[in-house]
Amino acid sequence: MSLHWSLWIMFLVVLNLGITLFLFLWGTRVHIPTRDDGTTGHVWAHGTLREGVRKLPGWWYWMSASTFVIGIGYLVLYPGFGAYDGILDWSSRAQLEQAQARNEERLGPVMEQARTQAPSELASDADAVRIGGRLFQDNCAACHGLDARGRTAIGAPDLLDDHWVHGGDEDTILDSIREGRGGVMPAWGFLGYGRVKNLAHYVRSLSGQSHDTAAAAVGREHFSTCAGCHGPDGTGNPAMGAPDLTDEAWMYGGELEQIIASIRDGRQGEMPPWKDRLDEARIRLITAWILSNGPSY
Repeated sequence: MSLHWSLWIMFLVVLNLGITLFLFLWGTRVHIPTRDDGTTGHVWAHGTLREGVRKLPGWWYWMSASTFVIGIGYLVLYPGFGAYDGILDWSSRAQLEQAQARNEERLGPVMEQARTQAPSELASDADAVRIGGRLFQDNCAACHGLDARGRTAIGAPDLLDDHWVHGGDEDTILDSIREGRGGVMPAWGFLGYGRVKNLAHYVRSLSGQSHDTAAAAVGREHFSTCAGCHGPDGTGNPAMGAPDLTDEAWMYGGELEQIIASIRDGRQGEMPPWKDRLDEARIRLITAWILSNGPSY
């Protein structure tokens, strides 16, 4: 901390303590004019309520006075008065570093294990799975949810079902976390609302959902515009990140209006790469947690 900021903080501390101490001492000694009945003359409710003046109880006085002693004692023991470190030489940064060192020591055996074992092996280790779950909550839950069941509002897929856009084997999951994934579906709104709606009905028919049969039949004639990515039968293309349209899993929702919105406006989803934030051991632990909780393990 620079001398300028140290002096500024010291000034603020002294100013605040000085003002509060003055008000405390002045408030206990100031004379408030009262009438013979001990009231100030202020009345409410047409005279029913009158403002009285009473001396503060001794316990309140001494309890309040003790807060000044505690506050000054804190500034002596701990940092807070400018650049002064306190006689205990404590700091939040040092405490954090000590806690991190203890945590790394406790995690050491599991992290060493994670560097050499495959996620499928780690998925059988309770400690590895527990740590992987914590890492998932810290890094992945913001998009995929704490339960990893995904969020259709942002196109984050469910990670615990059997439906995978890019593949669900451990090597592919590892690669997805390391390198991230990106998916772009172009907007087809130029086809017109009628054709888009017919396509949506046909897409719903592929997964056995309720649909307008006549509209789906017409939409099937226009599905060739989608087959380049999703395949002629709609089963998707993992290499391109084009999802399977014949199952019950939907990244952005499978209701008719949601499908219409996807076709009309297109979709752009991106999962960022985590290789620069997480080391290989942590990526494997997260993958192990996903595998251990998924139905295929």
